[in-house]
Amino acid sequence: MPDTPLWTSAEIETATGGTLSGAPFEATGITYNSREIAPGDLFLALKGARDGHDFAAAAFAAGAAGALAEHAVEGGPSVIVSDTLRGLEALGMAARDRTPARRGAVTGSVGKTSVTQAIKAGLDLAGSAHASIRSYNNHIGVPLTLARMPRATERAVFEIGMNAPGEIAPLSRMVRPHAACVTTVGPVHIEAFADGEAGVAAEKAAIFEGLADGGMAVFNADVTFAAVLDAAARRAGARIATFGSAAGCDARLIDFQPNEAGARVRAELFGKALDFPLAQSGFHWGLNSLCVLLMLDALDVPLDTALAALSGFRPLAGRGETTVVAAPGGAFTLIDESYNANPLSMAAGFRSLGVRPVPPGGRRIVVLTDMLELGDQSEALHEGLAGPIDAAGLDLVHAAGPEMKRLYDNLPLSRQGFWRETAAELAAEAPLLVGAGDVVMVKGSNGSRASLVARALAALGPPPGGAAPRAER
Repeated sequence: MPDTPLWTSAEIETATGGTLSGAPFEATGITYNSREIAPGDLFLALKGARDGHDFAAAAFAAGAAGALAEHAVEGGPSVIVSDTLRGLEALGMAARDRTPARRGAVTGSVGKTSVTQAIKAGLDLAGSAHASIRSYNNHIGVPLTLARMPRATERAVFEIGMNAPGEIAPLSRMVRPHAACVTTVGPVHIEAFADGEAGVAAEKAAIFEGLADGGMAVFNADVTFAAVLDAAARRAGARIATFGSAAGCDARLIDFQPNEAGARVRAELFGKALDFPLAQSGFHWGLNSLCVLLMLDALDVPLDTALAALSGFRPLAGRGETTVVAAPGGAFTLIDESYNANPLSMAAGFRSLGVRPVPPGGRRIVVLTDMLELGDQSEALHEGLAGPIDAAGLDLVHAAGPEMKRLYDNLPLSRQGFWRETAAELAAEAPLLVGAGDVVMVKGSNGSRASLVARALAALGPPPGGAAPRAER
């Protein structure tokens, strides 16, 4: 449970070097969004597209206890600092230093959020734990997550992301993790890197720069740029633990078998044979699960506890969440992978869909929207999805967006379903995309609005707890 208070105004002054304006106060939470204020929160008046100071009065009206601001604000007391974002960073590092919690940090081209939350599931079983919420992994989300960490926290895990070079190392130094991992490296955000995937690998490897003395570097030894990760870990003076499919990995994947409940994993961990269940069916979870086990081991979580956490960890919304939709024309299975997409996760998703059982007459269908931030490789990477689709033996492809048109045109006629200019147009035709017994996966970058299609398909069935809608003639 969070400490009460999380921060006093005096502690905020000490941590930030700020000056109290108004009466002393105590805060039980922190937020920068005035619409998310809970009574007792500290409101952060950050400057971005809009100036947070303009929303301080609304925050106080909603119950904020105080504010961190660059000048006095209307409605309540505040601690005044020269720069609110720098003040938040200082508050985050003060929270880090006032607790003995063992800290983990997670980055990677694919799977950051799911792996972070799977690690959190293990930390929760082991004691008082704290973690990033949603995808709070940037220059605001990381210090905010630190600043929200209760004093009694025993273990914590932080997600660290990037959109451009030079972003990961400063955030890792802020967290100062005892263990840090790179889930995988691939062509994601490559438009920001002149040297493409090699630049992405170097940026991901920068997470090891923030490791505490004696910290553990965990990384995927199967990736093309594993040597880049290894070299960065050694420069940081880190202990190293690798996961992958080759002999010599500290956590080695032997076999991954999807089943109706998720999957069964056979592996070796530090030479010990393991055989354990997962609630996840995606093939990428074979290696993800080993990454989680290594991180939990480094954070002093017993193996039995780690395996129990993995067995119960279910797919997050938009990241493989699976439901049976009782549509009027017949039930179908919907796999919602609409939160994000890149070539690596696309290939993994196709492979997983390809081994899904379907009833007689059912089809394996993918609905795809554009992958974004691929720079001048976008055309080739979209066209190149045809190979993994063919290898997985998928039956039908519906697509939306100008980039996915390149894939669509590269498919045999037998696999071409609908193509529309936008996800919204494709969503409007949801009843035509699937039939009884089909298994359909929706996947695309968040910015290309794949979620619109996923929601439209889910809406073909009854609402939760409701009756099935009557079919219109």
